[in-house]
Amino acid sequence: MKIGKNKIAEKNVVLGAPASRKIAWSGLAVGSHARLRSGTVIYRGTRIGDHLETGHNAVIREENEIGDHFSLWSNSVVDYGCRIGRNVKIHCNCYVAQFTTLEDDVFLAPGVVIANDLHPGAPDFRECMKGPLIKKGAQIGCNVTILPHVTIGEYALIGAGSVVTRDIPAYTMARGSDSAKPKTKIYDLECRVKPHLPYQHLKRLG
Repeated sequence: MKIGKNKIAEKNVVLGAPASRKIAWSGLAVGSHARLRSGTVIYRGTRIGDHLETGHNAVIREENEIGDHFSLWSNSVVDYGCRIGRNVKIHCNCYVAQFTTLEDDVFLAPGVVIANDLHPGAPDFRECMKGPLIKKGAQIGCNVTILPHVTIGEYALIGAGSVVTRDIPAYTMARGSDSAKPKTKIYDLECRVKPHLPYQHLKRLG
């Protein structure tokens, strides 16, 4: 475990929490000038650059790669396997799902939820599991939900309360919900990543 110089850590900070699954590297690297507030937990297998700052009860899971000047505020979670660039700010009460990419200068306002599971509860749900790609400088408003596999373009602005279900072009503003009204039986839904019917096993129940 390697922690850089000039670290400030309040009480009840946990550095090097063990992962509950097998990981390739069990070390922990945090750069210099970290400021870690009480209740922060950072798991093994993660690498973080200089000038990390956390709020209270912030959690960073294993196998994350995070750049310099990263801020993760109170009660927010970065789940495992994410890639986060430089100067990324995540406000309070946010959840970043596994296998999400946040490029440099991205901002998540309070209450943002990022999903990664196209087929919750399906037997093969892990095969298509992937979080969104949020590109450089994108700004995400309060209480936005971002669904799996979407790309939010560079410097796009997503209005508060939006549900993002499809790609958003760079340099545009999007707001509201573009979710389709449910018209299709669940067992007829097709995966848009790997052609198959992930809920076909439910047809006998419907």
